[in-house]
Amino acid sequence: MDKYRLNNLRCSINTTRIYSTSFSLGVRLLDKQYRDHIYSIYGFVRYADEIVDTFLNYDRTTLLKEFQEDTWKAIERGISLNPILDSFQSTVNECRIDHALIKAFLNSMEMDLHYTAYSKRDLEQYIYGSAEVVGLMCLRVFYVNDDEAYEALKYPARKLGEAFQKVNFLRDAQDDYQNKGRIYFKNIDFDNFTPQAKQTIEKEIQFDFDEAFKGIVQLKPQVRLGVYLAYRYYLRLFHKIKTARPEAILKQRYRVSNPQKGILMFKASVRNAVGIF
Repeated sequence: MDKYRLNNLRCSINTTRIYSTSFSLGVRLLDKQYRDHIYSIYGFVRYADEIVDTFLNYDRTTLLKEFQEDTWKAIERGISLNPILDSFQSTVNECRIDHALIKAFLNSMEMDLHYTAYSKRDLEQYIYGSAEVVGLMCLRVFYVNDDEAYEALKYPARKLGEAFQKVNFLRDAQDDYQNKGRIYFKNIDFDNFTPQAKQTIEKEIQFDFDEAFKGIVQLKPQVRLGVYLAYRYYLRLFHKIKTARPEAILKQRYRVSNPQKGILMFKASVRNAVGIF
């Protein structure tokens, strides 16, 4: 079984590294005891996201339903022939991850199949399930045996996920709106995206980042640097988007270059080491 589990875990690790170099860098800065579980979580959410966002020429509804069923079977049985799901179920069962978080995530994936415009309430539900619960899963891994710390840090963990997701909405607006017909922000007309509308969204995101930061500085040293680097990376991406004109959002996908990521990692490491954030 050891070889089987290791092989499945490596599928999750490879998935993380192929799809997200920035997230991979953050995971590598976590203490070793946490890395494999975070890779497993990422592999799971990435596969679900691929179904709803990429498999456009396939029956995504059926594929997602089968993925959901296989997820619960894997968790219940403690094993799966799907390497990603086997890796994920090990993390869920070992780290006592609340099944309600998984259910909320899968519900948000379903929403992506059926919604093109979101009301305020729908958007809150979607962001909670697609992003906030992922932060809570990771937080449980960090504090698997410390319920008090987990409860105390839940709010900033949710706000960090919310900030990341809203930045993603702006970063991916071109593809979401023009190719998939999705509008995540209620009452936003991307055909007439004004500076005022953009600034309103950015104000919300800045608040989320500020609230999340209060929790990051309270994290245990073994995980703080990895989370802080992810925070700094997304903050840098957010600042690039803030300086862009509204009409430019629909013309290109903004990113942080690899040299900039290296600089961010160096600065984050120094700040973490001296305790000055």
